[in-house]
Amino acid sequence: MLTRINDAIARAFLYAAAVLAFLLCFLVVADVLGRVVFNSPVKGTPEIVSTSIVIICFMQAGYAIRSGGMLNVDALVKHLPPAAQSWMAALGALLGAAFFAFLCWGSLEPALHAWASNEFEGEGALRVPAWPTRYALVIGTALATTSYLVTLAGHVRDALTGEPPPSSQASH
Repeated sequence: MLTRINDAIARAFLYAAAVLAFLLCFLVVADVLGRVVFNSPVKGTPEIVSTSIVIICFMQAGYAIRSGGMLNVDALVKHLPPAAQSWMAALGALLGAAFFAFLCWGSLEPALHAWASNEFEGEGALRVPAWPTRYALVIGTALATTSYLVTLAGHVRDALTGEPPPSSQASH
């Protein structure tokens, strides 16, 4: 059940990130047209784009992990027996979970501070609140941690049954 909930949230975040990226395209086109045609750019475009890119990246992390889209170098691992491949994949998932858990833990205090202090990004025409970006980082890394833990459980199950990890099965 945790796997289904995690995957549904990851998919919803992926869709939200895609919509945000799609909307950013219109903003950038409007900014370029404003600069070229009207000699008046859309104010705040750099601030909005820079914060939105961070949000988009971390909203997609959980889905990338669960779909097998994260970087995986298996030049040596693919020559190991299937159970050993699964144990190595489990180790990679454990390290990934630890990495994103540390990112989440390290990002929590700045997110709380951004909300409490009403922190803003940007010095130009538009000041963008920092808390949405900071909380997207916390939520995205928490989801990535959970995604890696769900993946870890699957790799341990595969290792105990002697099955290779799913990504190895696809490459053979």
